[in-house]
Amino acid sequence: MPEDAFGELGNLLAAGDPHKAFAFLVERYRAARDYRALFEARLMSKRWELGLPVYQLRDLAGIAPELQSAYSDAVSAVAREVGELFLADGEIPSAWPYLRASGNLERMTEALEAAEPGENVDELIQIAFQEGVHPAKGLEWILKKYGICQAISALGMAQVEKDRERCIALLTGSLHRETLDRIAQAIESAEGAAPPAADTIAELIAGRDWLFGEYSAYVDTSHLASMLQYSLDVSDPALLRQFHDLCIYGKHLSAQFHIAGQVPLEQGYVDYDHYVLALLGDESEDHVEHFRRKMASGHPLHPQLLVKLLTELGRYREAFELAMEHFPNERAGELNCLPAMELSHLAKEFDRMKAMAQERGDLLTYAAAVLESHVGQALPPVHPDSQNV
Repeated sequence: MPEDAFGELGNLLAAGDPHKAFAFLVERYRAARDYRALFEARLMSKRWELGLPVYQLRDLAGIAPELQSAYSDAVSAVAREVGELFLADGEIPSAWPYLRASGNLERMTEALEAAEPGENVDELIQIAFQEGVHPAKGLEWILKKYGICQAISALGMAQVEKDRERCIALLTGSLHRETLDRIAQAIESAEGAAPPAADTIAELIAGRDWLFGEYSAYVDTSHLASMLQYSLDVSDPALLRQFHDLCIYGKHLSAQFHIAGQVPLEQGYVDYDHYVLALLGDESEDHVEHFRRKMASGHPLHPQLLVKLLTELGRYREAFELAMEHFPNERAGELNCLPAMELSHLAKEFDRMKAMAQERGDLLTYAAAVLESHVGQALPPVHPDSQNV
């Protein structure tokens, strides 16, 4: 800060008006776009106003609760202001610590959605994907800069919950387009002309069995296997149709390119396709029956997969009966599907829900079952002997 600034600041302080001194600092820092210093100046002013230590305040312990609350509110408000100033200058990474401190994650999500990364792309990926602010946008940047292999690995390693289906759709769509493009290139090379534009692999390969020789594959099979596992996590029909199309492609590949599925999807492309087609409502009962037949193996994961599928189809009573037959007492963390207790609620089997709750000594679930079974009705009278339970 220039010498004349120190002189002016000194005069303001000597005049006994700290508020004007702080206003002077704030305006100078704003004009210089030194927003970090502006943040500190605003908080210093607030500490002076509240009678707190002016220089630094790292610990609120020992401060009256009402002062703690007032200062915390000020920190959030000033952080939001400074975050917005950084955003206005296009400095998203610099804005992030302040918007995070203010709890304004929606504003950061908006900024990331509109961002056009340059050299700062890795910083934006860190905020968007690694810190979970906008995973779909972060994954989009990973895909663009590093390719589908690293993008698939990133999705597999991260516990992405926010916008999960959008993330899956991004990578599935990319893999689907790559498969279409490479098959179209092979057709043009062999036939001397590009094939008519097609939206599906099924259209493109129809009548062209020669595309699938013993060593013919058009995308990395490991990428295909990695993405198909996410077909169990989605519900959007357009995305499910893409998965179906990829399964059609996979089933045409020679045996050496067939994915080695794990129980309960050990038949790879065939099993995934049955699951997807059941969700799409394409002769659903035939596809459900496919998974019923697989239960004959006796492996415990087969009924769990069928329960999951029936639940996704809204067939709660069937799912509940199957769960009661195969895993009546297992809890949610022990299964790859909903447990019997939750399914009894979805199926409105409240009497059985009460019975299970009593067996487990679960008073809360018992109460919920009684109350929900009488929604809109009078509760049953309490037996005199139960008054003191």
